[in-house]
Order: sequence, then structure tokens, then C-alpha cells
Amino acid sequence: MRLSGPNLASIACSLTGILPQPRVATLARFHDTTGGEIDEGIALYFPAPHSYTGEDVLELQGHGGPVVMQLLLRRCLELGARLAEPGEFTRRAYLNNKLDLAQAEAVADLIEASTAAAARSAVRSLSGEFSRSVRELVERLIALRMLVEATLDFPEEEIDFLRQSDAAGQLTGLTGDVGKLLRGSRQGSLLRNGLHVVIAGQPNVGKSSLLNRLAGEERAIVTAVPGTTRDALRETIQVQGIPLHIVDTAGLRETEDEVEQLGIARSWKEIERADVVLHLLDARVGLTPADQAIAARMPTGVEQITLFNKCDLAAHPFNREESAGRVSLWLSAKTGEGMGVLEKELLRIAGWQAGAEDVFLARERHLMALEKARSHLQAALSRPDHLELYAEELRLAQEALSEITGEFTPDDLLGEIFSRFCIGK
Repeated sequence: MRLSGPNLASIACSLTGILPQPRVATLARFHDTTGGEIDEGIALYFPAPHSYTGEDVLELQGHGGPVVMQLLLRRCLELGARLAEPGEFTRRAYLNNKLDLAQAEAVADLIEASTAAAARSAVRSLSGEFSRSVRELVERLIALRMLVEATLDFPEEEIDFLRQSDAAGQLTGLTGDVGKLLRGSRQGSLLRNGLHVVIAGQPNVGKSSLLNRLAGEERAIVTAVPGTTRDALRETIQVQGIPLHIVDTAGLRETEDEVEQLGIARSWKEIERADVVLHLLDARVGLTPADQAIAARMPTGVEQITLFNKCDLAAHPFNREESAGRVSLWLSAKTGEGMGVLEKELLRIAGWQAGAEDVFLARERHLMALEKARSHLQAALSRPDHLELYAEELRLAQEALSEITGEFTPDDLLGEIFSRFCIGK
């Protein structure tokens, strides 16, 4: 149990009968109102400002069990404590300048990381690498703004501050570096959110077999009976650390079966929400009119890969073809032939670059802020002869970057961010 706030020494003495030595694990007995013993355990006391939150922090480690913990919790409330709100410990750490906003978000990202690569990226953000990259860009932007403001404030001076300091070159470099950070952040966002992949096609083309092959185990029932899959089946796999959320849908066809019709309607809803649709066909018969009708109904703006399955039963070789920007693959979900090529295609669509060292576990608001900053910098590049507008674009770019670390953040945004934490953080 963790407590944080001012003047915790009195609570510590009331609970344990002693004031534990700072930052030393101390064996103690935890007492109730009458002096009776609730439990025996370890007490850790961290006086401000040397704690996670920057306030006095007291941690009590008991034997556990819901009844004992409830008794201890009740005693803490009697002594004046209150229950923490979601994310309140980390919010206090942020407000007390122990963490910036990007680091605070990395705490939640580390807890929620679904892959080892995501966890490593979250640790990098928590250690401050992402924040340092953003601050370095802000410092360069401030230096450039100073030159512009000097030129505006002293127009009668013979010295051309901007030309002498190569302001144009500085701005070009800044724009490029913001773009580089944005690309790394997009990859980090992919590590965090993954890719929503939907397997679609007619009945009996091997959709469930493909799901099982991707998952590496028998997750879906495979039979020769059309319409076996009535509802969407979901499985999350990892490819080079990227979470792929695979959805196997009901076979798309005309049917009088009311239950199957519901399954097909849900299939189309999944397709509309997909990042990538794997349109599965039977390689033995090729592209049929029914397949063409399905392809024509696919939503625009959604990446599609046409997969010709069951190549182990057909004469067509396993290969990859591309025409008019649309990729087609020949493979066998049963034998696994061609699956490596499919995984590479999914990573290509995701924009993943293996071995990238500048990947941070970014959130959507980080991406939006970086996009906004880059847009303002590009606008400044296009207005070198309009110094007032040039200066304003630089100011807006700085504000956008500062939103990431929380140096410029509306209060309602803080509430939204920390409300997503678990209670204990």
C-alpha cells in the first residue's frame, strides 16, 4: 500500500509506532485504532522531495490477502488519507517536476506494453530520451526565434541577423529533424497500437486455416462445410515486435441462413474498420465473379492484399505480383509456403523499418503535435520575406512541440491523460 502527501510522518508513527529511517526497509507492526496488530511487514519511508511523487511517500508491504489489506486501508483512511484517483501518483510526480508529461505517459505505456519491443520503447521514453529530443528541437527553435525577433525589433541596424546566422539553413535543418522524429514516433505508435488485419473472402477458401497458421496454433475450427465460421474470431500475434490484431470473418456469400447473415453483416463492419484486408481466394479456381463482387465492395482507403491460397493443390507457383499498386500473393496456409512473404508485406504496409534506433512509443497526441509543428515550420520556409508571419509560424511550431512534454498544456488535456492510468499509479 502506497501513501503520498505532505506530513506523512504522523501517519507513519500512528500506523507503526515508529518513524522508519528514510529509504531503509524497516520491519514493523501495523496497528489499528485500539493498538491491536493488523499485520507485520515492511515499511519504507521516502521524505520529500526524494520520492516518486516529490512528496512524502510511505509504502507498506504486508502479507497480503483481501481482508488484511482492507483493514489496513481502513486504518489509513481513519488517519486522514483518501483513496487515490486513477493516475494520481504519476500526476503528482508531473506537477512536482519529477517527470515531464511524455515520461508520465510512458509509465502507463510500459505497464500496458503487449510486446517486448513496445516495452523497450516505453522504457526509452520513460528515461527521457523522447523528451530530450523534443527539448533539443525547442531550444534550436527558440534560438532561431531570437534572431527573427532581433531583426524585427531593430530594422534600422545594418547587421542582417538572419543571413549572418544562416537562419534559412537552421530552419531547413529543424524541419528535417522534426520530420525524422515524427517518422520514429509513427513507428512507436505502431508498436503501441498494432495493425488491425481482417481476413475476408468466400466460404471454404481457407480463412480459418490462415488464422491458425498466423497464430501458430489451432484457434479456429476448420471443416469442409461452408459457413462454419459464423462470427468474427480474433487473435493477436507479433511479427518483429509489431502486434497484428488478426480477425477471421464469416465467409462472404448470399445465404438464407439468418444466423449466417448476421455473421456476414458483422464481417463487413470489421472490413470497414480494418487497416489491412487480406482478400483470400482459392488458387485452384482463381478470381471468380463472386470474388470480383467482393473486391468491388471493399471500402476505399483500406489497404488490400489479394491472397491466392491452396497453392499446394494448384499448379501456380508461390510468388508475389504487383499491378496498379495492388499486391497479390500465392501461398498455402496448410503447408506454410509463402507465409514469410505475407508477413513482410504486412510490415511494409505498416511502414515498419527493422533495426530503427530512434523509435519512441508515441501516442496520437504526440503525432498530432509533431505534424502541427512540421506544418508551421514548412509554412515559415515558404514566407522568408514576410518576417511577421515567419515569426508567428515559428511561435506556433514551438507551442506545438512544447505540448508534448507538458510545458504548454491545457488543464483539460491533463485530466484526460491521467484518467487513463490505473489506480495504483
